[in-house]
Amino acid sequence: MNPRFRNVRRIGPVQVASFLARGRNRHLAACTAPRCDFSAEYDSRTAAELAARTHRCKA
Repeated sequence: MNPRFRNVRRIGPVQVASFLARGRNRHLAACTAPRCDFSAEYDSRTAAELAARTHRCKA
């Protein structure tokens, strides 16, 4: 089953979204820049937003 992303927000080139996985809220930060492979899941929304703010693309 594909996760349904909600509360999607863009911080620079990174999108932060929340979704439900195995009955728990999870948060994802993923860079949308070409050739940048950054993406990570976090337990808290704050951690995902911090990762988005501090991310620097290598591409």
